Amino acid sequence: MTDDPSVLAPFQAQRPRLFGIAYRMLGSATDAENVLQDAWVRWSGVDVASVADQGAYLTRVVTNLCLSALDSARVRREVYVGPWLPEPVLTGADSELGPLEDAVQRESVSFALLVLLEKLTPTERAAYVLCEAFGYSSKEAGELIGATDANVRQLLTRARKHMGESPGRAVDPEQWRTLVERFLAAARDGDVAGLTELLAVSVTVRADGGGRVTAARNPVRGKDKVARYVLGVVDRFAVDMVSGVVEVNGGPAVVATVDGELSAVWFVHTDGERVTGVDAVLNPDKLAVVAEQLSRTGGLPGR
Repeated sequence: MTDDPSVLAPFQAQRPRLFGIAYRMLGSATDAENVLQDAWVRWSGVDVASVADQGAYLTRVVTNLCLSALDSARVRREVYVGPWLPEPVLTGADSELGPLEDAVQRESVSFALLVLLEKLTPTERAAYVLCEAFGYSSKEAGELIGATDANVRQLLTRARKHMGESPGRAVDPEQWRTLVERFLAAARDGDVAGLTELLAVSVTVRADGGGRVTAARNPVRGKDKVARYVLGVVDRFAVDMVSGVVEVNGGPAVVATVDGELSAVWFVHTDGERVTGVDAVLNPDKLAVVAEQLSRTGGLPGR
């Protein structure tokens, strides 16, 4: 990386926002970092002094690199083993995404929303992320992705239609913690009746092992099947597993370690009274960023 401050300083100043755009567009911190590296190579090769709006220039570069990355990612995901889930990241003041200061910012990076964004085409996703998460007007977003104001409005309309549902209302963190503690306790105790009682009728579990670790290849649906599945998973690892709750993707999530190594991040979705779903990220490749973040902050359970 060049040490010329006239080149380095503008890029570093924009970096948190650029990472935020790339992460929301790609659903992967690893891929977002790769995009930023490519953007840096391009930035270091231009005459920085001749760029009138450096922020807009870098945003355009990153957005278009993400559009290209999404095209190739779709091919890889078609042959992905089992459900594909986004790559989680810790959030908070010290995270790559920076502090999430309000509900809109937290929702824009929530795991549930990132899952819904997978329903969109690359251009729909770009329009949605730029306008909904970063407050660009449809005209401004169009200038970044090479579309007209009217086309961006159409992309936004289609994006909202394809997503079809909101991530759901936010649940009070203490209410969430109480319910999840009961959920985990019932699972550890092998309490089938107690666990089943905590599950919504239409509860669904998706486990992303990516073929790297043992995980259900298809979503598990229905309270009876989910209860048996969760009990089986916990029974297999209960002796060596240590769990804790940390802020991931703007909300609380369960992180689990086995022998001191991060083995899972569980996003437990609730309606405040019942567990409505669990997204379990188990693929070691997708846990690497969170593991590094937890190690850096001393927040890894079992260590």
